[in-house]
Amino acid sequence: MARSEARPVVTLRSTAGTGQSYVTRKSRRNNPDRLVLRKFDPAVGQHVLFREER
Repeated sequence: MARSEARPVVTLRSTAGTGQSYVTRKSRRNNPDRLVLRKFDPAVGQHVLFREER
């Protein structure tokens, strides 16, 4: 099955400045803006906002 351009791979970078990142896929059709998720940052030891990098 071919990978779709409608669901690209995106990198989420921590806003805490630790350099921690997550990699995920998102739907461009449902979320055209940059993705922001609250995820765990092990360097800080708590949940922080992770923003999509381009």
